[in-house]
Amino acid sequence: MNWGLVFVAFIFGGDIVHIPDGYLGPQTYGAMFGIMVPLWIKASRVLNKTLKSSQIPLIAIGAAFSFVIMMFNVPIPGGTTGHAVGGVLLSILIGPWATLLVITIVLVIQALIFGDGGITAIGANCFNMGFILPFVGYYTYKLISGNSPLNSKRRIIAAGIGGYVGLNVAALFTGIELGLQPIISHTDRGVPLYCPYPFSITVPAMLGEHLMLFGWVEAIVTMAALAYLLRTNFIKEWEYA
Repeated sequence: MNWGLVFVAFIFGGDIVHIPDGYLGPQTYGAMFGIMVPLWIKASRVLNKTLKSSQIPLIAIGAAFSFVIMMFNVPIPGGTTGHAVGGVLLSILIGPWATLLVITIVLVIQALIFGDGGITAIGANCFNMGFILPFVGYYTYKLISGNSPLNSKRRIIAAGIGGYVGLNVAALFTGIELGLQPIISHTDRGVPLYCPYPFSITVPAMLGEHLMLFGWVEAIVTMAALAYLLRTNFIKEWEYA
């Protein structure tokens, strides 16, 4: 493995979970939109069947919370940034399918208005941050928390672990999607047309800073927010907890 190139990718990767335009070829971002369309339809149907009027303010607050924390990028030396997403916390409160729709709306607004993440990459970003992160993190939380009391410390710790695992799995998928580009999108001479780095660089670069830093940010934000909600009795009973 060329660790020099890994370092270059690490330093210049930018906000690597928000994939920008030009990093994914049409074969990939088209396929990701194709994957997301049935997931969006499924999420809409689930929400239509399960949504209660009492949950609407919570969904609105959750969308605002996710939007705000995604805008607070955490810098590290060299110009690379990252951020928390809040996907696991939202899944605990409103369910993973509702979270998928909430994060999708947030990502679309960020891409169209703030240029944070590419328009062509909306499908891929929604898959990574709106589907993989909440579902992996939520079911990790459920596995660890078990049948413990709703206000137990075990649930707070489980939420933090879920946030950490979910974000890192999302980063892994991001690395795979980027590393796939030199294989499927290149000139006749083998020159990459989009992301030029192979799996041996993109996967370590994506996972490295998330395992070391941003996963912990997600875990701390998730635990702190959940502990606050428990302490203030903001929500006394959660359907999806």
